[in-house]
Amino acid sequence: MAVLSFRTIPLVVVAAVIGLSAEARDDGRYANSPLKGWFESLHSKGGGPCCADADGTALADVDWETRDGHYRVRLLGNWVNVPDDTVITEPNRAGRTMVWPYYVNGRPMIRCFMPGSMI
Repeated sequence: MAVLSFRTIPLVVVAAVIGLSAEARDDGRYANSPLKGWFESLHSKGGGPCCADADGTALADVDWETRDGHYRVRLLGNWVNVPDDTVITEPNRAGRTMVWPYYVNGRPMIRCFMPGSMI
């Protein structure tokens, strides 16, 4: 039986989160959600669609912040600046902070970001 040390536990958690977010696609689980249509209608200021709720990742309050009037999110353990034109400015019906990341050569980029209520 393998025993995890305190050093490997964070790696296991990161691997689990990466695996979950990598497979998060609308596979029908959200077909009856009352917010499905709203999520699908979300677009960034740049005009790009954010996609559906299943494509986004909910963030804990400790994984996003504002600095110098701009948002930052923590993805894969690193802080990433959120481009202003990716911020969703309409009221957040879901209540939770969400980010729609994509990756270029392993580097996280932001498709859309929707701040939460921080309550």
